[in-house]
Amino acid sequence: MSAPRTSRLLLRAGAVAGVALFIGWMARFWHPVYGFTAFLQVGTDSVPDVIEAFREYPVYFYETPDSYDGLHYAQLACHPWLDSAELPAAIDNLPYRARRILLPAAAWALAAGREGLIPNVYAGLNLVCWLALAWLLWRVLPVRDFRGLAAWAGVLFSAGALGSVRFALADLPALLLIAAAVWAAERARLRAALGWLAAAILTRETALMAWPGFCTGPWNSWRRVARDVALGAAAAVPLAAWLVYIRWSAGAVNEGWANFAWPGAGWLGRWTTSLGEVIHGRDQPYSWGTILAVASLTAQAAFVAAWWRPGDRWWRIGAAHVLLLLVLGTPVWSGFPIAATRVLLPLTLACNLLTVRFRAPVAWLLACNLTVVSGFLAVWSVPRHAGELAAARSGAAAAVVELGRGWYGQEQDAHHRWEWTEAGGRLTVLTWPRSSAVTVRLHLGLRGINARTVIVRADGREIWRGPAGAGLTLVSLPAQRVRGGRLELEFATDAPPERETPGPQPRLLGFALYDPVLSVSLSGAADP
Repeated sequence: MSAPRTSRLLLRAGAVAGVALFIGWMARFWHPVYGFTAFLQVGTDSVPDVIEAFREYPVYFYETPDSYDGLHYAQLACHPWLDSAELPAAIDNLPYRARRILLPAAAWALAAGREGLIPNVYAGLNLVCWLALAWLLWRVLPVRDFRGLAAWAGVLFSAGALGSVRFALADLPALLLIAAAVWAAERARLRAALGWLAAAILTRETALMAWPGFCTGPWNSWRRVARDVALGAAAAVPLAAWLVYIRWSAGAVNEGWANFAWPGAGWLGRWTTSLGEVIHGRDQPYSWGTILAVASLTAQAAFVAAWWRPGDRWWRIGAAHVLLLLVLGTPVWSGFPIAATRVLLPLTLACNLLTVRFRAPVAWLLACNLTVVSGFLAVWSVPRHAGELAAARSGAAAAVVELGRGWYGQEQDAHHRWEWTEAGGRLTVLTWPRSSAVTVRLHLGLRGINARTVIVRADGREIWRGPAGAGLTLVSLPAQRVRGGRLELEFATDAPPERETPGPQPRLLGFALYDPVLSVSLSGAADP
């Protein structure tokens, strides 16, 4: 086998490994009932105000006040025409959020307007965009050697790209559309390029900063200047028309000037804060991830300044985003991963592409991709409700069983999961759709510390009574029809507990519940 062919095979193997890593990593966030809606980051601070669809259908709610912007755009996807009275209370600064309408509108269209599907479709769009960008970047760079492969991976696994996926935001989809626009422009497909750019601007209005990449130059005559200005204006026309609609339907648009500051103020402030966090050892390893991200964005700006290539479309896009970097305010340099890594994704792509095209030293390539540390940290932890025991979905019906009062907590080994109780405990069954009658049936094992009888009640009614001894007894509780989305199961025993083992603080044990499994079905039409 020839060396070039071996090299191509190794490059393709590296790309396949990268895509497989991404798919495997993101698959950890999938839940059989909630799907990918954990990406929406719905915290306790937002639960009282969310739209009815987020209560009627299963959406992952965090147990901490950690709401983020994806929540607002997902709710917007349920009502993309801004015609719902729920939106002003549910979405902070509705006119501002509504500017980025393309991704919510796409989710609404793909879900055919079905509110039960829209949150999950919206949450998953970034996954699709990541895969599409992986395919497009392979050609845009192009990847012909391991330098190209490193640049390809640097963009896809950057903090900006993975942060956009993790929080279901518009930044990665906007980058995909910008890349498609430049790809078309470089092939003299002007109409396609303008269409892609217009779509990018409707996805995230800062995509207008990519306009210099579409200028034909040189600006040595008014005719050329007028032509390039007209191109930018044409790409912005759909957004302008949409802003008029927003003003008519939702009120005045907040321009978001708080996201900007005097040149260099936000950047210097972030450097100062990050250095302090690292020196004092606060919030590691996230403080290290943040300072590496700030260093990487700084290196990207320095690279564009050092490698002066105004004739290259991507250099001009990068230069425009260096100017944007300088005026970003404190809010954009906050959070983890810092929002600036998402806002400046076009700069990240431009730097990686230029290092490949102009064979820049490898040190530049490495420095420009230090944000990958923050990227992997952003998707490291998978949210899970600590008390969740079982989940099931069948068609439109879904249910989750959660641990209530009276249990010592979950324990497990290689074969089983179990929960001990002293004298009895509660389980809560949550069902969706909330306005429909849902039939659930719980299958589980029971084991007693000694021979005893266990009684199970559903909302105060006894539904089962039977023995539990030292061996495992398999039980299928009678099916229960749940209305209103909630059922309380109470487990009790007729015998006193016994000490677990001799020791300083032995537990008092009565019986244990083993390996619950849930089955669910939609049992009736919507309740009046």
